[in-house]
Amino acid sequence: MNCLIVAAGQGTRLREKGESKPLIKIKGIPLIERVMTVARRAGVDAFFVVSGYRGDGLRAALDALAARDGLSITHIVNNDWDRANGMSVYKAREVLKDPFLLTMCDHLVDPEIIRDLLREAPEPDTVTLCVDFDIDNPLNDPVDVTRVKCRAGLIEHIGKVIKDYNAIDTGIFLCTPVMFEALEASFEAGDESISGAMNVLARRGKAKAFDIQGRLWVDVDDPTAFAQTERLIEQGRL
Repeated sequence: MNCLIVAAGQGTRLREKGESKPLIKIKGIPLIERVMTVARRAGVDAFFVVSGYRGDGLRAALDALAARDGLSITHIVNNDWDRANGMSVYKAREVLKDPFLLTMCDHLVDPEIIRDLLREAPEPDTVTLCVDFDIDNPLNDPVDVTRVKCRAGLIEHIGKVIKDYNAIDTGIFLCTPVMFEALEASFEAGDESISGAMNVLARRGKAKAFDIQGRLWVDVDDPTAFAQTERLIEQGRL
């Protein structure tokens, strides 16, 4: 299985920890390396990494990692890194023609979530998002999370500010190439986010929700989340 990792943004809220967010070390290991380790444990065998801000340094570090551990890492450059995250995904449209896992460079999860997600082949022309129905989980930042309204295994609506929701977006997706067509439709409507594409698919009944069933995940997006993640690693939970 191929895995697309979005690692193009500035990561301004973690700037005190380092200039390049994917390369910030948590307990001695760069964040993006931890993301890759989880994905490999879940069955991923090739990575496609979208870089942008301070991309030269990230690409050099990933080349060294690939040589050290024998990894397959393909670079995708997003010179429009200051735009919304959907643009980073869209840059991969020419190289990913089959189903692929999509994740962010700052989301760490229980590998069992990904294993279960990949256990069955995705339905044609669908995208499946792993969602957390524990919306009161103290590990989640209620101000920053992306909210999701689900019903009967399908996503009805997704967004940062929607009021009617029953789940949280974990940032882990199983995509078919329809994701790129949905991004184009969302771009035309003025929304360049991944959530915009998911709303396009939701209106077609093609955005699926995968319940992570209370398993652990964390978005390492600010100093508070960074400290929480360090504690989880010390406890052996990540």
